[in-house]
Amino acid sequence: MPKAATTIIVIAIIAFLVGAGVGYALAPAKVVTKEVPVEAPRKLKVGFIYVGPIGDYGWTHAHDVGRRYLEEKFPWVETVYAESVAEADVGRYLDRFIVEEGCDVVFTTSFGFMDATIEAGEKYPDKIFFHCSGYKRRANVGTYFVEFYQLYYLNGLMAGALTKTGKVGYVAAHPIPEVIRHINAFTIGVREVNPNATVDVRWLFKWYDPAAAREAAESLIAEGCDVLAFTEDSPT
Repeated sequence: MPKAATTIIVIAIIAFLVGAGVGYALAPAKVVTKEVPVEAPRKLKVGFIYVGPIGDYGWTHAHDVGRRYLEEKFPWVETVYAESVAEADVGRYLDRFIVEEGCDVVFTTSFGFMDATIEAGEKYPDKIFFHCSGYKRRANVGTYFVEFYQLYYLNGLMAGALTKTGKVGYVAAHPIPEVIRHINAFTIGVREVNPNATVDVRWLFKWYDPAAAREAAESLIAEGCDVLAFTEDSPT
């Protein structure tokens, strides 16, 4: 075969191969689609254990306003709550919220819930707990509160200025550090503007008992108290 013919054949083969390669490269790629199920993101579940009813227009009502705001503000949060829980029963509710409800975080909202919350923290180390007004903590158990005594001091200033009899009444729930701190701050405020005034305290030994609170308030008024303050959960 003449050399020129051989050269032409080789060039033709190369051109064919290159053209085929270019054609393959330019051909639209075949797309294979496959539906993979995607799980919806899991919500953070938060539980609230209340000492009183959410309709008390006081302590528990304020906590529940916060709970509802949490759900409204953060759509990835789901909440559950239990109201009017006795101190003796809080451990059982903590177990239920963790085991049955699947809560990741639990808020216990009363001083008397402290020890049960600590026990739950030790029992469920992979969960988080927050206790209101207490002083015991663990790696997964925190505390929270507000400096209410400052407000009670201001209330005391007003009470001391308003009283005409020099007798001020105070309806209080339990003799625990939180409540005693409130009474002391209030009394300091009263006596700062009215040094001779007295503050008479009535203990309920309950957080929520509207009838007992009313009775205590009326007895203070009967004894000459013309200004009243309180630390308990009902609108005295």
